[in-house]
Amino acid sequence: MLESIFIEIADIIRYWFLDLGTPELLTEIILMLIKLSAILGFIIVNALWLVYMERKVAAYIQSRIGPIHTGPKGLLQTAADILKLMGKEIILPDGINRIIFILMPILIFVPPLMTWAVIPFGRDMTAVDIDMGVFYILAVGSLSTIIFWAAGWASNNKYSLIGGMRVVAQMVSYELPLVLGLLGVVMISGSLNLNQIVIAQDNVWFIFTQPIAFLIYLIAGISETNRAPFDLVEGESEIIAGPYTEYSGMGFALFFLAEYANMMVVSAVCTVMFLGGWLAPFGMDFIPSWVWFFLKMYFIIFLFMWIRWTYPRMRVDHLMAFGWKVLVPLSLANIFVTGACIYIFRGIGW
Repeated sequence: MLESIFIEIADIIRYWFLDLGTPELLTEIILMLIKLSAILGFIIVNALWLVYMERKVAAYIQSRIGPIHTGPKGLLQTAADILKLMGKEIILPDGINRIIFILMPILIFVPPLMTWAVIPFGRDMTAVDIDMGVFYILAVGSLSTIIFWAAGWASNNKYSLIGGMRVVAQMVSYELPLVLGLLGVVMISGSLNLNQIVIAQDNVWFIFTQPIAFLIYLIAGISETNRAPFDLVEGESEIIAGPYTEYSGMGFALFFLAEYANMMVVSAVCTVMFLGGWLAPFGMDFIPSWVWFFLKMYFIIFLFMWIRWTYPRMRVDHLMAFGWKVLVPLSLANIFVTGACIYIFRGIGW
């Protein structure tokens, strides 16, 4: 069945290794490595597709055509760009910290990979199902801040350093309303387990019971992924490409693709927390649960792209003021109202 195709593939691999006489513990370790490799491949392939998708969405919004010549309907345009960047020389400026400078574009894919390991993308389809899933995602997601800052610092360039400092200021500031926005969902579901949060939305999705939290999360998520109109870590008239200024070839390409990988993570978490995850709407269970999950995730990604090509870029001070003076108080008020409603509803026996 399509519903359990990934589970069946995992069982086939597990039984194959066990039949070969492989110890059970080693079999599970090998299976976990295969799962993580599959997740990494999924992230990279989807990141390449999302670059093409964004070009087409931008073209549609701006009444243009977009890529059409490289491959059918321009589908191979992103692959051609990657091949071009792979052929470019990776320049190492003088005075840089070579180890950190080279490692950061590679490590930037580690947080998305670790996050996807706990996201349930279908019924009983989670690489690692842990009870502290929400806490784990927030902890791992914050690692990207360090990687961006280290890349800017290691570049030995004042524009890169300032860009790295902007990353820290922006991402740390917007992590707070993002976390507080998710707290209302955790309060209602009574669990930090992502699968339990999905199951708790069997009757009604949390986007309807927590609409303010959804908007707060969406706005904070755009800022966390450094996308327009909150792309303050780089600016042609101010700090060039920010922490990426000194990177060339595949180093720059990896940072570019990481933006889409992080957008996938934010959209997947939004799907789990607010859109019912893999639950089918209107009782349409004949469609596999993982199909519903990816449809919802791509809808959120489309919203990200729509917003990017609709609103102009904000000023740095306006961005910070909006986060601290609007989103944080609003998220705290949402938590208070949610707590009061839970207390009242439990008191009347609902």
